[in-house]
Amino acid sequence: MSYLDFERLNAIDPASFQTRSPYPWLNPEGLLTDDGYSRLIETLPDVSQCAPVFGNERMYGQQSHDRYALEYDDDLPVDDCWKAFVAELKSKEYRQFLARMFGVSSFDLNFHWHYTPNGCSVSPHCDATRKLGSHIFYFNTRESWDPAWGGETLVLDDGGRFDRKEAPDFDDFDRVITSQAMGNYSLLFERTDRSWHGVKEIQCPDGALRKVFIVVVNRRTPVVWARRLVGRLPKGY
Repeated sequence: MSYLDFERLNAIDPASFQTRSPYPWLNPEGLLTDDGYSRLIETLPDVSQCAPVFGNERMYGQQSHDRYALEYDDDLPVDDCWKAFVAELKSKEYRQFLARMFGVSSFDLNFHWHYTPNGCSVSPHCDATRKLGSHIFYFNTRESWDPAWGGETLVLDDGGRFDRKEAPDFDDFDRVITSQAMGNYSLLFERTDRSWHGVKEIQCPDGALRKVFIVVVNRRTPVVWARRLVGRLPKGY
C-alpha cells in the first residue's frame, strides 16, 4: 500500500508556497492516498501510549501547549502501516519535495503524534529557531469529530508588529486564517520570525481528541546533529 500521493506532492509549486502571505504556508487536500489515509486512521496509536504534556512553562510568557504526545521511533510498538508511512516520509522522494519547498539541501526529520483533549489550546507562537518548518497531517473525520469543537490550526498575521519573543493573544492579530483540518488535509509551513500560528481552546466532549501527526523539519546544525547522534532528538516547539 502507498500512503503519500507523490503525484500531488510533485505538482505543488515551490514559488507559490514561498510567496504566500503572511509567510510560506499551504493547506492542501489529498496528499495521502484514500486507502492509505483510511488505514492510518484505523490504526492510530491509542492515547494510552502517549505521554501527558500539561502545564509546561513556555518561554516569553506564552501559555502552555497542553496535549498528549508520542514521539516516533522505529522501535515503537505501533501498527506496521505507520512504520511504512514513516518510511515514505524518510524516502528520497519526500525529502526532495521538502528540499524544493524550503530551498535547502540538508535537514533532519523527526515525527510525533499530538492528541489534544477538551479545554486545551496552542497559544500563538513562531516555533523554535532550530526548525525549518512543519508538515501537519490531520486525522479527525466527521465520524469522530464535530467541526464546531474547533481544532483548526490558525495562520496568524501580525502585520510585522510583534517580536517572536512576545506572547500576543489571538485577538491581537490583524488577520486570522483558518486552515482545513477535517479529513485528508495537511498543513505545510515554513518557520520564520513571523510564522505565528496556534489552535484556539478546543470545546469537545470528554473522550474526544484532536489528532495530528507532525513531520518536523529541523535545520542541520552541529548542536542538533550531536543530539541526534546520542539519541536525544530535539522536542521543543
